[in-house]
Amino acid sequence: MAKVFTITVPPDLGRKKRVRTSDPRYVDGQKMLVEAMKYLAKSDPVANREAITLLSEHVRTRFRMSDSPLS
Repeated sequence: MAKVFTITVPPDLGRKKRVRTSDPRYVDGQKMLVEAMKYLAKSDPVANREAITLLSEHVRTRFRMSDSPLS
């Protein structure tokens, strides 16, 4: 069996924080998804309900977590 050793490192409090800048592709992607939901809602809201829900979940959860403009 292997042993795991942990070496603790104190935080560097003098480190400067990274300046956050927005990526226009990230914002454009969000706008495109919202426009797709609007289009689906206008054409046939009842038949497209599942597609709208899928896009809405993607915008609210996965898109914001995994597609960060900072990475």
